[in-house]
Amino acid sequence: MENWQKGKRIVVVGGGPGGISTALALHQKGYDVRVYEKQPQPKAIGGAVLLSVPVLAILRSYGIDVSNFGSYTVTHFCNKKGKSRVKLPFNPKIEKCMGIKGWHYGVLRSSAFKHMLDLVPEGMIYSDHEFDHYEERQDGVTVYFKNGETVEADILVGADGVRSGVSRQAFGDPQLFHVGIRLWLAWTDFVEGIPPNYGFVSHDNKYQASFFPMLHDGKPGFEWWVVEPANEGDPVPKDPIAYLSNILKDWADPMPRFPALTNPETQLFRWEIYNRPSLKKWSTAGRVVCLGDAVHPVSPYAAYGMGMAIEDGYFLAKFLAGDALESVHVIQNAFLQFEKQRVDYVNHQVEFARKLGKIFHRVPKPLAKVRDFIFDHTRFLEKNLVKGYLQSAEMETLSLKELHINQI
Repeated sequence: MENWQKGKRIVVVGGGPGGISTALALHQKGYDVRVYEKQPQPKAIGGAVLLSVPVLAILRSYGIDVSNFGSYTVTHFCNKKGKSRVKLPFNPKIEKCMGIKGWHYGVLRSSAFKHMLDLVPEGMIYSDHEFDHYEERQDGVTVYFKNGETVEADILVGADGVRSGVSRQAFGDPQLFHVGIRLWLAWTDFVEGIPPNYGFVSHDNKYQASFFPMLHDGKPGFEWWVVEPANEGDPVPKDPIAYLSNILKDWADPMPRFPALTNPETQLFRWEIYNRPSLKKWSTAGRVVCLGDAVHPVSPYAAYGMGMAIEDGYFLAKFLAGDALESVHVIQNAFLQFEKQRVDYVNHQVEFARKLGKIFHRVPKPLAKVRDFIFDHTRFLEKNLVKGYLQSAEMETLSLKELHINQI
């Protein structure tokens, strides 16, 4: 890209979904954007993902056709035997104003990310550029890469993941900690005999086992996963399919069927889950800001990491608003609005997800039986899920009036 106008220059470090969302949103606002990725090419890591309605609305605003993007899901929280404890409700106001049915949509990460990459202008992405450090000044920021190259910019955005170099320089040691759970995330092609648009999150006293319908390049399939208690450094099973089959053998249908239908080399991913203490600031006092996992790595109980990173990029561009970036005061005002919109909301989601992980995987067995009895016979879980997760997410969605396609 030839354009690199002072006052419009934004460097994004990290070419994952958060970084690409940021680049697309900033480009729409008229900024000159360069994305620097340390890998030979940007790629989404992992299997399938659940994206919520506001994320789909943001992707639609970038130019992605979401009509056949993913498979909408009616989400049930169940016990091991398949008994429904909670059915997450759809909000008819959100369905109407967004013009998108339901709330959760299952899609393969690589499929979703390809749609995003297809919109990136040629020459915007610089591969094989690993971040080294930055130097921040009143009138700009110089970004240095380990291959010896440098670039001058008006703003630096760190979207380089949970072990972000940008975030480490800006905010110090992230104090990453293992949250005590391990995620096995998998996907498979279509399986007969499962009701359409149906998925569940289910638990016994030790494991979570879940599945959702999804689309992969428009073709139906299923994402499934198992969450188990694990400590940092615990041994990894040599035969993960046999290991997961043994865990799921007594589970309600269709969970026991999934492992045998999954290719462990291409359709199964193991994630050790790390978080960091919540930050109240995602920006420096100058021209550097971070987003996505670089400042808020997410437990799988939020089912929301990719989605939150995509949202971050959209909101950052919204508050920069196309303004010229020569003045650090303009930048700081935009960062302040961005953080006011996102920080408390995201920290709440991350901390609530971490709390659920402890409740379901770190409670002693006798107490787990009491917990499960309460979940099976009261509305305690439903009230907590609606209050802890849905209410704040729905309020944010209704506030995105520029993405509404119908009046309510």
